[in-house]
Amino acid sequence: MTVNVARWRLIDAAPASEPAVVLRKPDWAAFRDLTSRVCIGVLFVMLSSRFLRDFAQTGRLTGLLLLISEALVVVLTIVRRRARTVDRSVSAAVLTGVSLLGPFALWPTSVPALAPDALTAAVSIVGVVIVIAGKVTIGRSFGLVPANRGVVATGPYSVVRHPIYAGYLLSHAATLALYPSVWNVAIILVADTALVFRALAEERLLSADSAYQTYCGRVAWHLVPGVF
Repeated sequence: MTVNVARWRLIDAAPASEPAVVLRKPDWAAFRDLTSRVCIGVLFVMLSSRFLRDFAQTGRLTGLLLLISEALVVVLTIVRRRARTVDRSVSAAVLTGVSLLGPFALWPTSVPALAPDALTAAVSIVGVVIVIAGKVTIGRSFGLVPANRGVVATGPYSVVRHPIYAGYLLSHAATLALYPSVWNVAIILVADTALVFRALAEERLLSADSAYQTYCGRVAWHLVPGVF
């Protein structure tokens, strides 16, 4: 009896087996997504500091309108939905990065303007209105890299396939006319060229979607009705 009791005590004192530890792979997609959002937020703060200071010193409105346009990029980047299909190619990443980061590198200058602030501000307002209309229509389907987040065919998307990009081009042209430094010219030329190719890359990705094929049959123009 004594032996059995001792044996039971030994059994009771034996350590329980440790639960198996399951190692999860790092979610690199989520990490990249978070990194892009943080970077865009930081760049927007830097851009804001430059153009708000310029407005305080000169009273020029065009730079403020550029901030409004780029602020929408920040907001919709944060709230965008996950894509069904994403272009993970190096070329898509480069086009997206160059076209996105370019405007954040613009600087207000004292170089004589090519047009008065009243005119460039008016052009910027038109561009910002187009951008807002496009982003309100597309909502959380907005994204950075070429991706399929659903086909939107209403509002300004019934006129051109990339109304948001068209609004960007107007805003950038107005900003460049007011601040025509060599640096800003080079930035806009490179960034907006990348923007056009980014739009075409998005179309290639979406062309596999039958709904998008039908949409393209109705809307032929990429950015400018009757031109391109």
